[in-house]
Amino acid sequence: MAERALLETLLQRLHEAGDGGADSARLAHSLDLDHQVVVGAVKSLQTLGDIIEAEQRSYKHWELTEEGKDIVSKGSHEARVFDAIPPNGITQSDLMKLPSGKVGFSKAMSNKWIRIDKTAEGGPRAYKAMDSIEDSVKAKLLLVQQGKDNALEDKEKNELKKRKLLSEVTLKTYWITKGSSFSTTVVKQDTDLTPEMIANGSWQERKFKPYNFDALGIIPECGHLHPLMKVRTEFRQIFLEMGFTEMPTNNFIESSFWNFDSLFQPQQHPARDQHDTFFLSDPALATEFPMDYLERVKMVHSVGGYGSQGYKYDWKIEEAQKNLLRTHTTAVSARMLYKLAQQVVFTPVKYFSIDRVFRNETLDATHLAEFHQIEGVVADYDLTLGDLMGVLQQFFTKLGITKLRYKPAFNPYTEPSMEIFSYHEGLKKWVEVGNSGVFRPEMLLPMGLPEGVCVIAWGLSLERPTMIKYGINNIRELVGHKVNLQMVYDSPVCRLAS
Repeated sequence: MAERALLETLLQRLHEAGDGGADSARLAHSLDLDHQVVVGAVKSLQTLGDIIEAEQRSYKHWELTEEGKDIVSKGSHEARVFDAIPPNGITQSDLMKLPSGKVGFSKAMSNKWIRIDKTAEGGPRAYKAMDSIEDSVKAKLLLVQQGKDNALEDKEKNELKKRKLLSEVTLKTYWITKGSSFSTTVVKQDTDLTPEMIANGSWQERKFKPYNFDALGIIPECGHLHPLMKVRTEFRQIFLEMGFTEMPTNNFIESSFWNFDSLFQPQQHPARDQHDTFFLSDPALATEFPMDYLERVKMVHSVGGYGSQGYKYDWKIEEAQKNLLRTHTTAVSARMLYKLAQQVVFTPVKYFSIDRVFRNETLDATHLAEFHQIEGVVADYDLTLGDLMGVLQQFFTKLGITKLRYKPAFNPYTEPSMEIFSYHEGLKKWVEVGNSGVFRPEMLLPMGLPEGVCVIAWGLSLERPTMIKYGINNIRELVGHKVNLQMVYDSPVCRLAS
């Protein structure tokens, strides 16, 4: 039935009802339609103005289950068992093999429709105890199917419900009455007032759809946070909860002095090669340094000092002047620790940073030339490796990572150094999640920090936990020109501990 024809049929039925009304369920039954189709037509009529009024009602009624419908068609289980017994009887074992045997046998016995001869040859044998029966279960279910369930007592309905032949269903219907603009024909209402209508005056004869000022508007287009930014926000919140102060990381360009030399990393180190680092051609050299600090760094590299024998090589300021894209945020940590050392009175500090670093990496599924590094630094008197492990345990617990292991490692500017491993429940194995260590005296003492001050630090990438959190296997699908913007739109809020 076409939609327009259905709407006009409902209006005609409502007109025939006079000043009364009509129930949507009864209309659906009389039109031999699904009730939801009629409900949809009622809602369509409501959008056309005050043609009708509809009040939602709900009432309970009884419906046959699938098993109940089967009994109306084929008879009750006990009746089927009675009909299956021949005049000369049937063994109880054969009777129980019938599809309705188990349920029907017990009911037929309780109704005294059949009897059992336990002395019969070949085992207990079932016989009919009467010539004919009245299948009352089928009759009762038939009444319900015909909508005459009021003829049954509550006790009878509940008995059939216990046998899972009936179910009580709450039906939501609409009581439909005529509206102030009732008509048996459907006239489409205009939604826009056009210049042509105003010019020719046709607007006076047209019916316009009323404005619904309560309707929700179209959701405006807006920006969405990239998954990296969502995870970054979560990490930042964890650091702040632990009392850390964020370091300024707005200088992507660093001199080799702050990126390498201040960290006691020798000028012959492979990381300082062009194959691993992006050097700048313009401006190629840095010119401003704290010269007294630079001389102390040169000394500890060239001849040693502060209890160290140094690297014993000819340290050159020309290498230290080379500008580059910073390869780690530890260069920022070095600047902050030097600034801390210039205070008249040393005060313990806790610093953190989360920002971009650049390395001349071979691009693959897990490596890019540009990525984000998360770093935490704590400076205080007499800190030990145990303090570092304790802070790491607290930090990673807030991330939802509780199973940690540590493996000895080597870094030019930390001693001792440790790689951090966590047990991955999904992969069922231990995976590396970060690096850590205690800054060497050769790095701290030339800055001017007091003897006895120790600095513990750790770092990890931002991309790896983000990829794990959002199920991304290729880093190029997270960062770069191949990023699917729909992924950015759909990505949920980050909760690292969940």
